[in-house]
Amino acid sequence: MAEGLPEILRRNIFYRGKELEEMDLDAILREHPEIVLVDELAHTNVDGSKNEKRWQDVLDILEAGINVISAVNIQHIESLNQEVESITGIEVAERVPDSVLAIADEVVNIDLTAAELITRLKQGKIYSSEKVAIALNNFFKSEHILQLRELALKEVALRVEKKVELEMNQKVKVRHERFLACISSREKSSRRIIRKVARLSTRYNAPFSILYVRIPSEQNDNISLAAQRYLINNFKLATQLGADVIQYDAKSVVEGIIDICNTNQISTVCIGKPKIKLSNIIFASFRYRHLFNSLAKSNIDLIVLS
Repeated sequence: MAEGLPEILRRNIFYRGKELEEMDLDAILREHPEIVLVDELAHTNVDGSKNEKRWQDVLDILEAGINVISAVNIQHIESLNQEVESITGIEVAERVPDSVLAIADEVVNIDLTAAELITRLKQGKIYSSEKVAIALNNFFKSEHILQLRELALKEVALRVEKKVELEMNQKVKVRHERFLACISSREKSSRRIIRKVARLSTRYNAPFSILYVRIPSEQNDNISLAAQRYLINNFKLATQLGADVIQYDAKSVVEGIIDICNTNQISTVCIGKPKIKLSNIIFASFRYRHLFNSLAKSNIDLIVLS
C-alpha cells in the first residue's frame, strides 16, 4: 500500500564487521515531510545511533513538528510484558513504554486471524525462510496467536475508552485517583507490581507513583550490589511507564507509606503480597493491621497484588 510514496533511504552502518541499515533520522528531519510512516516502533537501533530505540526517534520526529504513523505488536507493550510471557513462555526483550502509546492521537487495531498470520509467516512475509520453522514451533503457535489477538483487542478497546472518558470528564466532576505502588529493594518481583499498577493507572486514567522506603538497615552502605541493580532497573522501568519515583527515608516501611500518602494525595496504595515468616507472624500481623487502619482512616484504598 505504500508503493508510490516517496521513500527516505536508510543509512548504512558498519557494526562488528557487517554492513547494516537503519532509519535515517537526520534525513527525515531535513526533508521535513508533513507525515512520515515509521515501521517497527519497538526496534532497537544499532550501537552508535543517536537514540537506543526507534520510539525515541519517533519522539524526536514529533518534536520537530512532523506527524508519524507507526506500528507496534501487542507483545512489545511494556506493561503487558509479563502477561505476554505467561502466554508464550518467552520474555520479549524489545519493549515500548505505555507512555508512548498514551500520546498517540489514535490507536487502531490491525486484526488478522491466527490462520492468516501463520500463512503470512510461511510465505516469508514476516521472517526470512530460515527463521520460519523456529517461529512456528515457539512464539507463533496458533493458541498463542489467539490469546495475543484477544490481548490486542482489549488494549485498543481500553485506549478508545480512555479517550472517551477524557473528553467526557472535562464536563463532569469525578474523584481523582492517584495510585502508589510500594516496592522493595529485595524483590525482583517488584517489576510485576510496577507493571500491574501501570495497567491500573491506565484503566482509571490516573497518575501513579512508585515508592521505595529506605529503612535504616537498607542505607546505601548496607544494601547489596544486586539489590541496588534491582532498584535502578525498577526506577527506570517506572519512569518509562510514566510514574513519579519517590525514595523516602523512614524508620519503618509502614511509617514511610503513611507519610507519603498524607503528603501526596494518594487514593490507592498497592503492595505486594507480604512474605511473612512463622517466627514473625505476630509482629507482621500488627504492622500490616497498623497500615490498613491508617489508610482506612484517610479514606485510602489498599490493594494487595500477587
